This record gives sequence, structure tokens and C-alpha cells, in this order.
Amino acid sequence: MDQQIIPVRRALISVSDKTGLIELAKLLVEKDVEILSTGGTAKTIRDAGIKVIEVSDFTGFPEILDGRVKTLVPQIHGGLLGRRDLASHQEQMKNYGILPIDLLCVNLYPFEVTVASGAGEEDVIENIDIGGPALIRAASKNHSHVAVLTDVRQYAAFIEEMKQQGGTTFQQRRKWAQEAYARTAAYDAAITHWFADQVKDLFPERFNLSGQRKQILRYGENPHQQAAFYTNDERRPGVATAKQLQGKELSYNNLSDTDAAFEAVAEFDKSSVVIVKHANPCGAASASSLSEAWDLALRCDPVSAFGGIIAVNRPLDKEIAKKIVSIFSEVIIAPKVNADALEILSKKKNIRVLETGAMPDPLAQGITVRTLAGGYLLQNRDNRRSFDFKVVTKRKPTEKEMEDLIFAFTISKHVKSNAIIYVKDKATVGIGAGQMSRVDSARIAAHKSAEAAQAAGLDQPLTKGSVVASDAFFPFADGLQTAIAAGATAVIQPGGSMRDNEVIAAADEAGITMVFTGIRHFRH
Repeated sequence: MDQQIIPVRRALISVSDKTGLIELAKLLVEKDVEILSTGGTAKTIRDAGIKVIEVSDFTGFPEILDGRVKTLVPQIHGGLLGRRDLASHQEQMKNYGILPIDLLCVNLYPFEVTVASGAGEEDVIENIDIGGPALIRAASKNHSHVAVLTDVRQYAAFIEEMKQQGGTTFQQRRKWAQEAYARTAAYDAAITHWFADQVKDLFPERFNLSGQRKQILRYGENPHQQAAFYTNDERRPGVATAKQLQGKELSYNNLSDTDAAFEAVAEFDKSSVVIVKHANPCGAASASSLSEAWDLALRCDPVSAFGGIIAVNRPLDKEIAKKIVSIFSEVIIAPKVNADALEILSKKKNIRVLETGAMPDPLAQGITVRTLAGGYLLQNRDNRRSFDFKVVTKRKPTEKEMEDLIFAFTISKHVKSNAIIYVKDKATVGIGAGQMSRVDSARIAAHKSAEAAQAAGLDQPLTKGSVVASDAFFPFADGLQTAIAAGATAVIQPGGSMRDNEVIAAADEAGITMVFTGIRHFRH
């Protein structure tokens, strides 16, 4: 059955995207295929000097309701759904004057594009295609006898089959049918999401996921895993929408880490650099220039930065580019890459350089999705940036300490829990991530800071005189005491532990200041 070739004698074409339309129509005419069409599609074909029959002339039923009803008639759907291998179907089609349609070529009203453009509700609703999805589903159901094209990228394969075999094979028709149902499912999902937004339903009873495959990846997290990269309709600047200026193909882990880095660096208003390794920042800093921010971010953990992902929130200039090429990096992502910087980076052919054109809005609403066995977890993006800061110790933070505390707590939401972040002068000087015990995170961060200070030729750990952030409350005083021993003078944490009084007492005894936020930043 795989090689069952069905000739094409009659085609129905109705497309909003006219790309490749004339080439397709010319091929059909060469093969003596009768072309049916509607509205603007028919006009485009006719203006090219190609014979076309208006659907209303074919059916004897005019377009009505401002074009909302064109093809929703038995002559069309019967022609698509009628089985050629059933005598009863053939007899009924003959009795009612229904002629078979062997090819359907439809791409839908541009609903997603209309929504993305910010169009008003009336325009959006008018771009909800009704006839198109109905035609596509009908033709796809009857793919044993009907070929269905829903994307201009499918035309080349269709044309090749027609030239080589004079018709379409079952194997190809089935593939197109699968793609057709995927397209209508994605279309319906986009409409569903739009309606959910209108009625302010963040978590509707049914949630639909859809995506467009952008890339088949060489492998997943590990070489034995298969993987692919899909994009959705969100136009958030980042790795999914970036233009790759140079470098090797991005891997699964590259994509994941680059997204983490760019989302983190977008938090800051000053020139900032974030270096990520295995989904965790290993260095972050804000300064008067990217070059200065790079020095501070790299100083935090130069060992982990090797083979890392670099994200910046300003146009990448030649000063920082010269420094970046001095170490091995996997990916650089920036809103813009200056020509002189790209020239420097081009000497490192394998480094991937991505340009996004803009920065993502850290305050924007959005939904994150995580898979579980048998389901999904959905939540809105952690975009909280304002807090009711409460000083709970006898000593209040200085203005400089408060600035560093806010920087540290902001970074904490991009570090895997349990997260401890030491910061000095708006630069991380120690990061502890992903530990089962918060005190272990505090110890690891302090230990790595001491190593970094030794590598930099300093006579004391970078944590001396730093501030420290904890993404969640200290359940015991031991984690705080570790930070105090490391030299921290100020602490920011959500608070809310049963032993808050013990933790506050430990801070007061050490003469440091502590600020509660009332909000935690778990990241699992």
C-alpha cells in the first residue's frame, strides 16, 4: 500500500500565504489538473494567466456572510471525503453530482501573526479560520485518496512526486496528513490561549501545548538521547528568536544554558555580564562597562567559567570581546554584536555567537511548563522584583549594602535551590547551588570564593565584607553562621522559619544586618 499512487485530476487551493503559489499552479496545469479556488487566491492564479474555477461557480452556491461561508458545502466536503474504494460512496457522489477532489492546498488565516501584531479583538476574531480547518481535517481523514498541503515548504515534495510519478504516494499522503492535523491542533491551541487571555484564565480546564520544530539536535542532554528544539508563538527575545552569527550548531545543553544566562542578565539595568555553567550562574556582575563587569564576573569562579555560556545586556563591544577570546567559551548571547567585536570573535570559529535584537522584559507575564510522568506542571514566571523589605536586626544596612543585597537576591532566583550567593560591589564573589542542605551551599560558596581569591593573588577571601542572599529561609542558624564566618556583613532572606528568632539572634550577636523579603525564590 505504501506505493499506492493516486493521480491528481482536481485540486482545491485556498491560501493566505501566496508564496510558491504560481509555481504550484503552473505544474498542476501542465499535468491537466482542474484548479478550484476562492477569493484572493483565485485572483492571484488568474492574474498569472492560469485557468482557475471559482468555488462558487463549481458549487452553484455563492460566497455569503462577507466570505465567512465559501467552502462549507456538500459538493466540496463530499469531494474530499468520498472514498474511491467504496461503491456506495461513488454511487452517492454520482447521484448528487459530487466530483472528487484529489488535492487540497490550504494554509490558514494568519491568526497567530494577527495576535502578535497587537491587532484589536475584531480583527483577531475575523482571522479565526473556520472553513480552512474543516477542509484540512476532511482531506486528512481521507488521505488514502486525497493529498493535503498545509505549508509552502511541502510544495517541493509534491511537485517532485508529480513530476516523477504522476501522482502522490500513500506514504507521502500519510505524512502530509499527520502534519495537517498537527497544524490544525496548533492553530486551535493558539486560539484557545487567546481566549484564555481574554477571560483572564491563567490555568484553563484544558491546556494545549504546541510548537514549531526549529531544529533536530545531534542529541539530548547525553549522546544516547534523541532531541529536537521547538519554538512557540511567544516572541520573547532570547535563544529561541536569536540570529546565530557564527559557530557550531547549538546543542541541547547549549540551548538550555543560554536561555538561563540571558534571562538572568536581563534582570539588571546597568551594563551586566552573567556566566552560566550547567544551568547555574558561576559569575555575575554589574559595572560601568561590559569589560569591567566581565572582569568581576569571571573573578567569582574562573574554573567553572571555562566552557561556559556568556550573556550580556548591552551591545557586545571589542573591549569585552578581546577578553572573552582569552578563555574557552561555548556561547555568547547579546542584544547586539558590534562589527569590530564580531571580527575579534571570528578568530574562535567554534564559539557560537547569538544576537537577539532586544532584551526580554523581566517583568513580563508568562507561563513556564515542566513535564512529569503523565502530566505537566504549569506556573507563571517568577517575575517578582518588588518586596516589602523588613530589617529584623538591630543594625540597619547601609545604602551600599542594600544595593548589593538586592543584586544578590535577584541572582538567587536564577540559581538552583538551595541557593546561597555572596556579593560585593554588585558582583558575585561566591555561589553555592543545588545542595540538599542550605548550610552546605553556604560552605561551598565560601570555599569557592577562597579558591578564587587565591587564584587572583588576594590575601583574603572575596567574601570578606560581602553580603549574602539565601533564596529561602534559614531553617537553622548554622547556615547564617557559616556566612558570618566567611566575612558577610549583611544578609537577605525571605524569613518565615520556625527558628527565625534564633537566626536573628545569631545575626545580632555577630553585629551584622539582616533583611527579610517575605518572598522566596526556589528554582528546581
